[in-house]
Amino acid sequence: MNVVYERCCGLDVHKKTVVACVLTPEAKEIRTFSTMTEDLLDMVDWLHQHQCTHVAMESTGSYWKPIYNLLESVDMQVLVVNAKHMKNVPGRKTDVKDAEWIASLLRHGLLQASYIPNRAQRELRELLRYRRSLIEERTREVNRIQKVLEGANIKLSSVASDTLGKSGRAMLDAMIQGEENPEVLSELAKGRMKAKKADVRKALQGLMGPHQRMMLATQLRHIDYLDEEIARLDEEIKKRMRPFEEDLELLETIPGVGRRTAEQVLAEIWTDMDQFPSAAHLCLWAGLAPGNNESAGKRKSGKTRKGNQKLRAALVEAARAAARTKNTYLAAQYHRIAARRGSNRAAVAVAHSILTIVYHMLRRRQPYKELGPTYYDTRQKEAVVKQAIRKLESFGFQVTIHPVA
Repeated sequence: MNVVYERCCGLDVHKKTVVACVLTPEAKEIRTFSTMTEDLLDMVDWLHQHQCTHVAMESTGSYWKPIYNLLESVDMQVLVVNAKHMKNVPGRKTDVKDAEWIASLLRHGLLQASYIPNRAQRELRELLRYRRSLIEERTREVNRIQKVLEGANIKLSSVASDTLGKSGRAMLDAMIQGEENPEVLSELAKGRMKAKKADVRKALQGLMGPHQRMMLATQLRHIDYLDEEIARLDEEIKKRMRPFEEDLELLETIPGVGRRTAEQVLAEIWTDMDQFPSAAHLCLWAGLAPGNNESAGKRKSGKTRKGNQKLRAALVEAARAAARTKNTYLAAQYHRIAARRGSNRAAVAVAHSILTIVYHMLRRRQPYKELGPTYYDTRQKEAVVKQAIRKLESFGFQVTIHPVA
């Protein structure tokens, strides 16, 4: 095979050690380094001594990040490669052989680098992903409160759409203070809850014990703490997103895409679409494209491949929100597919459409253009008419159609 890179290095990365194999026209050299920053700097100097131009390593958990942080600041191209793309023949596996195999593949140009964002995007990603984790933790804590209330025979969620709304929070605080009279608690209802005082009174008649009051107090304090931290992260993210305000406003024109979803999408894919050859490539990278599995002329399961899980989760959430909008193309697409394939597959299909829309919007710098709920039927007019005729004929009717002048 042709040698593409004369001076290169393969790294087998672990938590405590890194095995490095340098290939040069003169010789091959292998050394093991610790993953402490001081030792990694020694490794960088060692690579400079051998005049290495390219370095490759597996994307192993988060262990590649310290090495990448140091190598990206020097004049050296770093390839972080999916481990599936460079598996060695099983049975003769050691750290040294893995490093040699990676270096050999790199030397002959057989490795494809994964997309690694720049430092500013990586920092923004970390903030947004952490905020999402806190929001998910808050949701789990709210569910725990619901379990405690059910254990105390309190059916507040049966009459209140939001257990932690103004009315619900006031009632919970009163219960924590020891109030048990449903009449007194129902008087704390506010807004639309006032019209349901009789139902609220029934729902609040329970058996609240001391340990349940203590648990509720702890859980509410935890939720208040999470709200403060989420608000603090919102401020920091808002500052870092100021240069991309125009892009965020573009994305928010898509049905189902709110401010936080737009921020999440932008942090994951950034604004420069040149790094993705096409919209289909971007959808495949996000794990929203169907897989190919065909053998002997038979097509097997085409489930989606693994991709960017955070981006996929945000887009599926946006797809379910778009399905609840009125008179939109995305809502019509969701219900059309859900009737045949189920709600989960419909959500993934709509998420695929949203990401395709995002790709073209960011590339062309144009706002979203609503096609309307009848766009698909209009384009597939003949197929829709034939399907309707077949349906009626299956019920025993003879159908004759005439176009309206």
